[in-house]
Amino acid sequence: MQEIQDPVRSAMIDSCTRVTDNGRESVHRSVFYIFTLYNASNHYDQLKLGARSSEEAARWIRCLMESALKSPRKDEHIVACSHRRWQAFRLSRRASCMHSIDWTRLSSAHNDPMTSDVIAPSPWTIFGCTNGLRLFTEAKDGDSHEKYWHDHPAIMAVGVVDANSEDIFQTLMSLGQSRSEWDFCLREGRVIEHLDGHSDIIHKKLRGDWLPWGMRKRDLLLRRYWRREDDGTYVILYHSVFHNKCRPEQGYIRACLKSGGYVISPVSQGRQSVVKHMLAIDWKFWKSYLFTSSAKYITIRMLGRVAALREFFRAKNGNCACLEFSSGELMRDMGLPQGENEQIKIEMHSANESRRLEGSTEGSQGGSNRHLSSAGSFVQLNDATDEFFDVPDESEYDQREAMWSSDESTHAVDQRHAKLSSAAVFVRRLHDLAVQKRGYIDLQGATDADNGPCCYGHTLPKDSSCTMPSSWAMTDPTTFLIRGESYLLDRQKIKANNTLMQMVGADWIKSDKREDDLAGRPGGLVQKYAAEGGNKFFFIVNIQVPGSTTYSLALYYAMDTPLEKVPLLERFVNGDDTFRNSRFKLIPYISKGSWIVKQSVGKKACLVGQALEINYFRGTNYLELGVDIGSSTVARGVVSLVLGYLSNLVIEMAFLVQGNTQEELPEFLLGTCRLNYLDASKAVSLDEC
Repeated sequence: MQEIQDPVRSAMIDSCTRVTDNGRESVHRSVFYIFTLYNASNHYDQLKLGARSSEEAARWIRCLMESALKSPRKDEHIVACSHRRWQAFRLSRRASCMHSIDWTRLSSAHNDPMTSDVIAPSPWTIFGCTNGLRLFTEAKDGDSHEKYWHDHPAIMAVGVVDANSEDIFQTLMSLGQSRSEWDFCLREGRVIEHLDGHSDIIHKKLRGDWLPWGMRKRDLLLRRYWRREDDGTYVILYHSVFHNKCRPEQGYIRACLKSGGYVISPVSQGRQSVVKHMLAIDWKFWKSYLFTSSAKYITIRMLGRVAALREFFRAKNGNCACLEFSSGELMRDMGLPQGENEQIKIEMHSANESRRLEGSTEGSQGGSNRHLSSAGSFVQLNDATDEFFDVPDESEYDQREAMWSSDESTHAVDQRHAKLSSAAVFVRRLHDLAVQKRGYIDLQGATDADNGPCCYGHTLPKDSSCTMPSSWAMTDPTTFLIRGESYLLDRQKIKANNTLMQMVGADWIKSDKREDDLAGRPGGLVQKYAAEGGNKFFFIVNIQVPGSTTYSLALYYAMDTPLEKVPLLERFVNGDDTFRNSRFKLIPYISKGSWIVKQSVGKKACLVGQALEINYFRGTNYLELGVDIGSSTVARGVVSLVLGYLSNLVIEMAFLVQGNTQEELPEFLLGTCRLNYLDASKAVSLDEC
C-alpha cells in the first residue's frame, strides 16, 4: 500500500463552508463535473474541484455538505492537496488525503428513501402498450388556464433498461455519431450555445424516413436542462426556443416542443433503470384537423426510442461503460468548427489574483515541507503552482464526449416568454436566472400594473376559493408527508394532520434591490400587531428572486402558542445560522401546470439552507428568513423554465423544521400555502409606496 503523505496545503471544512454544483465543464479537452467550495462569509474565498463522473461529484458534494455541519477532529483535514503533478483529488487515490472518507456513512445520513413527500393523484392515464413500452396520456386540469397546452397533449412512454442511470444519462446527452446506434429519429445534432453546466441550446435535425409519406422533414431548436437527484435519478428537460444563430433552414419545418424530456430512475440496486420519455409537441401541420390522425401517431413513434435505447444496451452484453470520445472527434461528428471547441476555459475568480500569497510559488520547489495552518482558506489551495485539475495524458484515460461549443457572444431569445406573463417562483432546483443576460426575455418584460401603496403583509390578496389569479390560500396539510414517531426505525412517513401556525398574509412586491427584513418595517402587519400589544409570534419566509428587478414573495405565518411550548421551534428561532440551515425544510408541489414545470420542481422535501443562502432576521415577535434564489448556480434555472408558465401554475408549499432525533419526532408542519396563477404585472412596486 502506498504510504500516506502529509498535505502541503489544507483548508478546514466548517459551518461556514458552502458547496455549489456547477455542472459540466470542458477542461483540457475532457469533460468534468465541477463543484465549488466557498466561504459563506467571503465568496472570494473559493476552491473549484472536478470529478470525472456525475456520480462521483455527487458523492463528494454530499460528503462535503454533511462534513460542514459537524465539527471535525482537531487533526482532521477534510480537504488536502499535494504538489505532486498527477496526484488527483480523486476517490481512488488516498495519497493526497490525511483521512479516507466513508462514503456510505456520510451519504446515507438523514437521507429520505422516498421520492415524493406529496400525496397527489397521478396525472397520467395508460392508453396502450407497444414493443414493451407502456404508453400514457396526461389528464387535463379542469380549470387550467393553459388552453394552448391541451391542443397538443403530453404523451409518455415508460420502459425498463438494463443499465445504470448514469450510463443512460450519458447516452441521452450525446449528440455524436454514437447516437445513430439507437436514435432512429435524429439525422444530426449540435450545440448552439453552452449556457452553463446544467443547460444549453441544442439543434436537432430529424430524419425523414420514419415520418409519414409526403411529410416534410422537421427540426427542433431546444433549450436543454439536466440535473441529478439525490437518489441517482437523472432528469433531462427540453422546450423550444428561438435563437438568432440558428434560424429555420430551407427544406425543414421547425416543430415546437411545448414540453418534453426524460426521467431515468435507478432500480434493482442500480443495475437497471426505469426510463420515462415524455413529449408534448406541435408538429406544425398546415391543417389543424390533421393533428388527431397524424401528430399523435408521429409522437408515439418518436417515443419508441426508449425501446431502441433498451435494445442498444442489451446488445452491449452487460458492458455499459460510458460513451467517451475526444472533443475533436465529437466536433467532427457534429459538423462544428474544430477551433470553436479548442478554447479551454479554466475559471479562476479575478479576486484571487489580488489575494495571492507572497512566495506561493516556493512551495513547489524541492518538495517543501512547509504546511499552512489548518484554518487555511480555499484561496490558498488555489494558489498552488501545479494545475488544480489533474488531467492525465489522453492515453491514460478514455476521453469523455464533449457535448457543447461555447460562444459567449451568442444570445438566445425565447419568443414564447415574450407573450406570456412571467415571474420567478422558488423551488429547490431553480437553475440559472442568469440566462436573461444571454438574450432571454424574462419577467423584466412584464408590464407594470397600477398598484396602490403597499402595506407589508397585505400586497397579495387572499382567496379561499382558489379562483382569483395572483392570490393565496392555505393548502390542506394532509397533502404532505412528514417523518413519523417511528421514522428512525422504519423510515416511514405519515400524513400531516394540521399546521402549527396559520397563514395570515402575503406580499408580492418588486424593487430595484433586494428587500430584507420586511417584518421589521413600520406600518406592516407584524409591527402593527406588536404596537397593539399582541402576543402572537410571526414566522416569515421571504423568497427573493434577483435581477434588474428583484421580486420578493413573502409568506407570513403566526401562532398564539408561546415559543417555549415548542422546543424544536424555539431552538430554531433562537439558534445559530448553522443549526437553522441544517433544519429548515420546504416541500414543493405544482398542483396545476405543465409536465416540464412539475418535473423541474418535483415533490421532494429539501433542506433549503444546504442549497441556497438564507439571511435570518430576528425581531422581538418574529423571525424572518430571506431566501436568496440568486445565491447558487444550481438554484437558479428552473426559474428560466418556469418563467413563461408562471401565470398558468398553481403552486403549493409546506414549511417545517426537520426532526433528526427521537425527541424531535414526529415532525410538524409550520405552515402551508397555495399560490394561484401569480402574475408579475400584479407585483406591487416599492417605488410607489
